[in-house]
Amino acid sequence: MADEAQSKAHDAAPAAEVVVSEALAEEKVAVTEAPHVVTAPEAVVAEESEKPAEEAAPEAGEKKPKAEEGAPPAETTEAPSVSLKEESTAVPDPVDPEKKALDDFKQLVQAALANNEFAPPPPPPSPPTPPAKEEEPAPAKEEESKPEEPAAPVTEEPKIETEETPKPAETETPAPPVAAEVEPSKPAAEEEPVPPVKEEPLPPPPPPVEEKAVAADEDGAKTVEAIEETVIAVTGPAPATTEEVTPAAEEATKEPPAETPAPPPAEPPEEVFIWGVPLVGDEKSDTILLKFLHARDFKVKDAMAMLKNSVIWRKQFGIEALLEEDLGLPELEKAVFMHGVDKEGHPVCYNVYGEFQNKELYEKAFGDEEKRQKFLKWRIQYLEKGIRELLDFSPGGISSMVQVTDLKNTPRLGKHRQATKQAVTLLQDNYPEFIAKKVFINVPWWYLAFNRMISPFFTQRTKSKFVFAGPSKSAETLFKYIAPEQVPVAFGGLSKENDPDFTTADAVTEVTIKPSSKQSIEIPVPETTLLVWELRVLGWEVSYGAEFVPSAEDGYTVIVQKTRKLIATDEPVIKTSFKIGEPGKIVLNIENPTSKKKKLLYRSKAKSSAEST
Repeated sequence: MADEAQSKAHDAAPAAEVVVSEALAEEKVAVTEAPHVVTAPEAVVAEESEKPAEEAAPEAGEKKPKAEEGAPPAETTEAPSVSLKEESTAVPDPVDPEKKALDDFKQLVQAALANNEFAPPPPPPSPPTPPAKEEEPAPAKEEESKPEEPAAPVTEEPKIETEETPKPAETETPAPPVAAEVEPSKPAAEEEPVPPVKEEPLPPPPPPVEEKAVAADEDGAKTVEAIEETVIAVTGPAPATTEEVTPAAEEATKEPPAETPAPPPAEPPEEVFIWGVPLVGDEKSDTILLKFLHARDFKVKDAMAMLKNSVIWRKQFGIEALLEEDLGLPELEKAVFMHGVDKEGHPVCYNVYGEFQNKELYEKAFGDEEKRQKFLKWRIQYLEKGIRELLDFSPGGISSMVQVTDLKNTPRLGKHRQATKQAVTLLQDNYPEFIAKKVFINVPWWYLAFNRMISPFFTQRTKSKFVFAGPSKSAETLFKYIAPEQVPVAFGGLSKENDPDFTTADAVTEVTIKPSSKQSIEIPVPETTLLVWELRVLGWEVSYGAEFVPSAEDGYTVIVQKTRKLIATDEPVIKTSFKIGEPGKIVLNIENPTSKKKKLLYRSKAKSSAEST
């Protein structure tokens, strides 16, 4: 029988192996028939192939049809359908990474507002606490060392019992006083015979031990009472120390009142505003948050850290109060001022560092540390007012500005360096994505060389915002981004404050005069009108004249402006008016005798007779 069983077992094992191989072969065939199923069926087959062979051996005949009929269809129908659904949902619905980052950023901001994480950190604790801690351990060590000496006598203990420390000394003394301390009440006498038995194991009879214990108890009680009397006489806190259970209960009862003030902190979350816009709950909020995301390449955690630091800095710097403060520095408006817009509607801020060549102004702004801090506050105040008055954070609005920095006659070394670096750092950390374009004009050669050296370290996004132009190309560079009627006269344009004849709404025409050539500009005029025109040629060095030519054939040409040569030191802009009583045209003649191209700017306006009076 045993031999037959062994032979059957040997015969069954290869059968099981054959079944598994056949099942695997059929599953491979199923996979080849359904090529769109790659990973899921293979994983299922691997799991099923690793099942114990013990189940396959006894039921080889039954598992063959199951593997052939049931297993492959289940794997080829269910797993592929799941994978196809996953692929279909992933491909047609792409997620915009910027929108997802903005949604995540909003959630972080709302959580931070709920937890009041935008509040400035509390001031550091006062330093006098460490010395108090150092003084306390010194007496404790002395008291611990003193009770070790008077271990046996009881009369010396009252001198040191001003604190709770001497009681450990009693525990080091023989057992009877300890037993007396543990049982101030006599009902616990049944448990006390244990220590006396340890002290006197020699006498076998128990009754004398009980009497001795009682005697010891009486003696111990007497000694304890004497100690307690001395403690009461010297200091009062000893009885409180003997009853150590009640203070624990009192502390347990005192803990709930400490928890009772916790409910009041359930205050509504703080509503944080930045540039007059709430961080959440407003249509302008997304524009603010996107600025911080752009500044950190849409890394949500980095943007959140930047936003927190910026809000905390604004509170500590006192931005809201600074807006109402009068710093008394009107002279600085010559060095920093807002004027006009660029071709896309961005407000333009001009920084004219050459104004600080004026020693009086320089000393007023950078004379000492207090003045430098005042200048920094003024610069931040001016920027904050410009942001709130000129920018629009609505969707599709203009939420950034153009900065023009004039480096002509800029002081290189001096006291202003520290204030300038601090201002640049504050602007970078707390005013992200407020610069649409930054144009440097009248840049000296050494600055251009330095910029070429450091430009490889800038990102492409940063380099796209910065433009540098030397003295000869400054005006033309500005005209690429800002229309000439928006550019101040000092920087090559035609815009002047309080101009009674022209405004920034009056367009300017640009004309390029070729070298060694003459350019004529014709301005048609109606009858009976007053025509006003102004023009300038950048760098002059040309000849200019104007005349009126009537439309009538028998009319006479009238010389309005005799031809004269204009040089670079002449007035940058020439304005002329002429009253016309008949139809005709004004002809402006400009001759360029130089070998360089010249840029001509002009505009005109016809006024009625009523306006002319």
